[in-house]
Amino acid sequence: MEQQISSIPGYDTDKELQQFVEIEQQKARFHAQVHKFTEMCWDKCIDKPGNRLEAKEEACLTQCVERFLDSTHFIVNRLDEIRKQQ
Repeated sequence: MEQQISSIPGYDTDKELQQFVEIEQQKARFHAQVHKFTEMCWDKCIDKPGNRLEAKEEACLTQCVERFLDSTHFIVNRLDEIRKQQ
């Protein structure tokens, strides 16, 4: 049966499976990064949890996450430049 399916033009199960796995791995990395940012910024910005965020806590969380995203973006771009030069 597998041979019959894989012989159908335009149907490549290995390629589709590989793409699916890559997408799922990207999702997992994204969720791990979100969790990391949440934990790190929460510890930095929230003094005492309450019913709602204070304005300064909300601003701190936003700036914290933006700093880490900017840093990550910069590092990825820099590593890409270095890789291209080699």
